[in-house]
Amino acid sequence: MNLINGLPSHVLLVHVVVVLIPLTALALVAAALWPRAARRLGPLLPLLALVALVSVPLTTHAGEWLERHVDDDALVRRHTELGDGLLPWALGLFVLAAVVWWAGRRAPAEPGQGGGARWNALPVRIVVGVLSLAVAAGAVVDVYRIGDSGAKAAWHDAYSKTAKGSEGGS
Repeated sequence: MNLINGLPSHVLLVHVVVVLIPLTALALVAAALWPRAARRLGPLLPLLALVALVSVPLTTHAGEWLERHVDDDALVRRHTELGDGLLPWALGLFVLAAVVWWAGRRAPAEPGQGGGARWNALPVRIVVGVLSLAVAAGAVVDVYRIGDSGAKAAWHDAYSKTAKGSEGGS
């Protein structure tokens, strides 16, 4: 699937990654820091993280096809190099989302009820929360850097700073 309706699929699939990775990161942090949010999100959290994870190699594969069909350019090569680094972040989001979801299932709905005592322990919640914050921040920053480099690669010579056909430029 390299073309969708005549367009390179990478330019369409990239929007899935740009939306789902930050959305997953936000949901993960909320669920890791607030057990009530984890219970409300339920299995949606790891499902969202799985879809985000699967979208990354689909998008990079489509990007590799597109790279072979555009002129050789240092900006495109930089974008490709950065894009190859997103998969570990997406995998980290998925693993932590699964851990938070599983821990939320084992935790009692109300304090004082039995079960899941180890997962409700403050040190465990702190470690999972810090890991979630770190991986979420890393993933979002990486998506930003990749997107910025892709925009520069696509648009660096593709537009004029003055409007064509207008004197005043409004």
